[in-house]
Amino acid sequence: MCGICGIVDYSRANADVDLVRAMTATLNHRGPDDCGVQIVGPAGLGHTRLSILDLSHAGHQPMKTEDGAVTLVYNGEVYNFVELRRRLEAVGVRFRSRSDTEVVLQAFVHWGPDSFAMLNGMFAIAVWDDSSHTLHLARDRFGIKPLYYFGSPAGLVFGSEIKAVLASGRVHPQIDWQALHEYLYYGNALGAGTLFHSVRRLLPGQYLRFDRNGIVTSAYWSVEDVRPVNDDIATATETARRLFAEAVTTHLVSDVPVGIFLSGGIDSSAITAVASSRYHKRLQTFSVGFDFDDSAGELPKAKAVAELFGTDHHELHIAGADMPTVIEGLVRCHDEPFGDAANVPLYLLCEQIKGSIKVVLQGDGGDEMFGGYRRYNVMAFERLWRLVASTALSLARLGPRTPAYYRVRRFFKAMVESDAGMRAALLLTSESLEPPPTRVLSSDVRRVVQRFDPFARYRELTKRLQDLDAVQRLLYTDSAILLPDTFLEKVDRATMAHSIEVRVPFLDARLSTYAMGLPSDMKVRHGQKKWIFRRAMRGVVPDAILDSPKHGFSVPVDDWLRGPLAGYVRSVLLDQSTLDSGLFDPDAVKTVIHQHVIGRKNDGALLYRLVNLALWHHAYVRRGWSPAGASLRPAGLTPEL
Repeated sequence: MCGICGIVDYSRANADVDLVRAMTATLNHRGPDDCGVQIVGPAGLGHTRLSILDLSHAGHQPMKTEDGAVTLVYNGEVYNFVELRRRLEAVGVRFRSRSDTEVVLQAFVHWGPDSFAMLNGMFAIAVWDDSSHTLHLARDRFGIKPLYYFGSPAGLVFGSEIKAVLASGRVHPQIDWQALHEYLYYGNALGAGTLFHSVRRLLPGQYLRFDRNGIVTSAYWSVEDVRPVNDDIATATETARRLFAEAVTTHLVSDVPVGIFLSGGIDSSAITAVASSRYHKRLQTFSVGFDFDDSAGELPKAKAVAELFGTDHHELHIAGADMPTVIEGLVRCHDEPFGDAANVPLYLLCEQIKGSIKVVLQGDGGDEMFGGYRRYNVMAFERLWRLVASTALSLARLGPRTPAYYRVRRFFKAMVESDAGMRAALLLTSESLEPPPTRVLSSDVRRVVQRFDPFARYRELTKRLQDLDAVQRLLYTDSAILLPDTFLEKVDRATMAHSIEVRVPFLDARLSTYAMGLPSDMKVRHGQKKWIFRRAMRGVVPDAILDSPKHGFSVPVDDWLRGPLAGYVRSVLLDQSTLDSGLFDPDAVKTVIHQHVIGRKNDGALLYRLVNLALWHHAYVRRGWSPAGASLRPAGLTPEL
């Protein structure tokens, strides 16, 4: 696992080596074991290395072909590199190392962009072809590994993180209003957008070609490419079990120790069960608990699983009072405001284990592949729920205005939406159309932001998937939006900040292709989520885990922000420097804070987003980003008032 960056500057005969070194230095945390910079004419490529496979210098990057015609930097792991290597050796390719990096390089040399679809793994790749002065960028099919870029007629800069792109000096920080509107609803920008107007993300399953004619992006894979699987239940059960075991086994391949993030739920327990029987050493497992924990059974369940499979188990307990410095550190990790507080425990857990372990397996993707969220049950009876919602909204007006009232009303309002894309989005977000989250913005900013549609990405994707049934459509939508834009983004930044590689076996290409192709009634059946996967894991995972209701990985943000972090919220959002930014309506912000603190509404998610937005705006937009990493807090800001 690594960090990559680079620049193509057609105005120069040779790229600026000092500039590429400065960009590369911003990614040292992603790869502290080695670094390299290569200038090839107008292109400059940088790389920082976290050594996982082939720890020798033979895996050093940037890596060039023997004739120097093609140069590659690569971040990730390709799990089928051995079979690809054999195919290449069969046509006469000679290898100088045991690394998957060289396999990726030679695969591109022989098969060009078609090679990207052959890779089973997680990756962000940059390849410079000096003979044609062409740059190719590629990202894995689910977006496990990030890749950002900024393009102009004269050139292009790219990096694993936005900070590397900013270090090029080419980008003037300005807010992207479409992304800001999306952020207020979901806690992050969607698709190719970022909070920086000119910085883009390469979409999952896409590759980019850049030459003197400009930028062209193409998809080598998308959720629309998934083909239906028509296996019977017995065959599907056996195949899912076999493919899952194979995925976990390939994800264990490493020249350094491997651990598991164990929550006590089905997905991480299944990974632990399989890994413990196939790993040649004793596994380490890690779990997290909170001071305000409404799912007290999770830690004991995780401990029981660890004891059953004989792992070396560790627990981390997190308190909200310790959070201000962590929140500010995470803004620096993401280079954007990020509204999913689940990055907090990941960040702290990795901070604790840094130095003792480099590779960790995690259960992300299991819910999207096999149907693990409650809203999939709702969509299985979509027509019925829409009828119920119409009646319930009339009756709901009679209820007392409690947090539960607002939550139920939000659900019913989502279900009566006629647009399927908006239904999918509103079932996900904690916000609603009435009142919208833009109410906290100043009138000038609100007028600009409301010109942009925060549901555009959902509408567009839902339209493309309109021939699928409601459950399958939502599963595919979550795989294309929620998974890469929120969950995998969270995992990458919080873990790579401490030089730890997280692998996600559920997103193995063979397993995910099969799981997504299964009919929705094998995933959600008779009100039970993950039906086929639970069936496949009988006898592998204890029944007590398989039959336990899903609690989810819930960070107690609402409790923190009306308790130990209430003062911190006020100190950030009501600081004069924040108010002078012109972003917020002070009275509206005060109202949201007050209603949350007294318990009238649970607006913790919105307040957490606003804190992150204020910190980011101060450090990146008003003051301008700097590699020195100056404090995010406005002058005079104190942790609590």
